Amino acid sequence: MKKITLLYCVGLLGVLASCEPETQTESEAPLANQAILETFGTKINPNALPNYANQAFPNYIRKDNTGNNPITDEKAILGRVLFYDKNLSIDNSISCASCHKQAFAFSDTTLASPGVQGGAATRHSMRLINSRFATEAKFFWDERAATLEAQVTSPIQDHAEMGFSGQNGRPNLAVLLTKLGGIAYYQELFTLAFGSAAVTEPRMQQALAAFIRSIQSFDSKFDMGRATAPNDAAPFQNFTAQENLGKQLFLAPPVFNPNSVRISGGAGCQGCHAAPEFDIDPNSRNNGVVRRIAAGGPLDLTNTRSPSLRDVVNSTGGSNGPFMHNGVFATLQNVMGHYNTIPIVQGNNNLDARLMPGGIGQNLNLTPAETAALVAFVRTLSGRDVYTNEKWSDPFTR
Repeated sequence: MKKITLLYCVGLLGVLASCEPETQTESEAPLANQAILETFGTKINPNALPNYANQAFPNYIRKDNTGNNPITDEKAILGRVLFYDKNLSIDNSISCASCHKQAFAFSDTTLASPGVQGGAATRHSMRLINSRFATEAKFFWDERAATLEAQVTSPIQDHAEMGFSGQNGRPNLAVLLTKLGGIAYYQELFTLAFGSAAVTEPRMQQALAAFIRSIQSFDSKFDMGRATAPNDAAPFQNFTAQENLGKQLFLAPPVFNPNSVRISGGAGCQGCHAAPEFDIDPNSRNNGVVRRIAAGGPLDLTNTRSPSLRDVVNSTGGSNGPFMHNGVFATLQNVMGHYNTIPIVQGNNNLDARLMPGGIGQNLNLTPAETAALVAFVRTLSGRDVYTNEKWSDPFTR
């Protein structure tokens, strides 16, 4: 309500006698989405949202796990705010973006990302690039979440990560929902996305998943070559001879002798990480990396998921963090060395059969030139836009 002051003047025969001020109130409609504008300034314009829903992607990309939660600009912008908001942790210190940083393909260079009050993640943060474009719909390294929607609120409720666990005196998710419901910009953002201000877990899940699925990378050297090639296997005109050799080795299956030593063919990476999405085969089992981040304890045998191989390094060639669920490998050369000679760890009863032909851990017998070619090819899978595009950036920074 806006207060206004009127002057009531009393006079006789047109002669001004006296004036008495009187204060009244005038109804004033609040500005639409005023809290969004005040909080985020030019970072979010509710009347001109970024394009999340109808982004272009190559016609050779066919996989899509969106399911019954289609991306809308309104859901994705809400998801973006939730993703970067430290209000989602019990002490306002951690957001989803604390562990999944845009600068590192939405992963982390820290081995175990820190959580609330001295806690930490138990596995390395997975890259979130092209999460939508995969056959595998399950999430987490061990696939314990049936969908991305189920995954996104689990770290919030993890006692060590974001803390709304309802354990040991800590608040549960219902407390967070009430907290967010009292924040003016969420009242407006939820209304924008869903038609009402109600903050619920399913709505949070839909919004966060929509934002994460919108994060895509298709401006790599691979995509430039694939756009003019008849298929994945044909030589790419924009590739060097080394990169084309690496692509050939990646795509072609190996031929082994009875001792599981490669005698011809390629490295067979395509068997689990199929081009052109380079997503993980849902039927994959573990890859022989079965140790935990923390030393000691039982083997960690259930890690059968992998992010897309796109953007494992950034546009300048630097690693987007250590590799594997336990961050055991610092470089792509280390990764190739692991697959070159797969170790059979006693007690690992979940090793993928493709890595142990004849029941023996494979020996790809890669030459230094072949290893270098494979590394060179994987580097072609990295784009540039995803690291700097504002629509995936922190809306709280001005």
